[in-house]
Amino acid sequence: METAEFIRILEREGRSLASAAEQAGTDAKVPTCPEWQVRDLLRHTGVVHRWATAFVAEGHTAFRPMADEPALDGEELLAWFRTGHRRLVDTLDSAAPDLECWHFLPAPSPLAFWARRQAHETAVHRFDAEAARGGTPGGLGRDFAADGIDELLRGFHARAKSGARSAEPRVLRVRASDTDGAVWTVRLTEEPPATERGEQGPADCEVSGPAADLYLALWNRLPFPRVTGDASVAEFWRQRSAVD
Repeated sequence: METAEFIRILEREGRSLASAAEQAGTDAKVPTCPEWQVRDLLRHTGVVHRWATAFVAEGHTAFRPMADEPALDGEELLAWFRTGHRRLVDTLDSAAPDLECWHFLPAPSPLAFWARRQAHETAVHRFDAEAARGGTPGGLGRDFAADGIDELLRGFHARAKSGARSAEPRVLRVRASDTDGAVWTVRLTEEPPATERGEQGPADCEVSGPAADLYLALWNRLPFPRVTGDASVAEFWRQRSAVD
């Protein structure tokens, strides 16, 4: 997927998140993040948006921590969220392709990284906001969802901070049933998970289903659509794969 496409997805998902949050109300519980109310979701995502914007807009080449979450609530909080989301979209849209700034996963460029990461960040939290609102959630494109699975497995969980480590070596296969070539083999050991594309040898367990459902399941927002083989491996992933 191209950077411009990620930016358009980020724009759409952020607008949908704000709309769902407004309909739910900031007191509403977020069932997909049980410790949160909608105000927590807006504060968190809004701070992440501003954090990302600063790297792109100001060209910081070293890590900088996120700001504290604001004490805003209600209409003021929604307006604050929408302002920060709009600025992030506009900053990415106007950034130079050869921008140099800090980023934390492999990517073709820093700009490509931030557009992709913020699109996925916002899409998952849009689903959270719609879960709080109730009703049928919006869909996700299968190519976008498959890309998000790849980012999670081969990006986030390749890092030393991944908690998905097993004293007993295990192999998890992940298969998006509606997307050609969207198969991953995840080797779980005492080291960070090692993930390869494709069917690389036998697996102890396979989780499969449409890319969008599998994406949300791997982010612990939905149950796995289908589990075959040793279901304890899928449960191990669910218990140990939270991303910091």
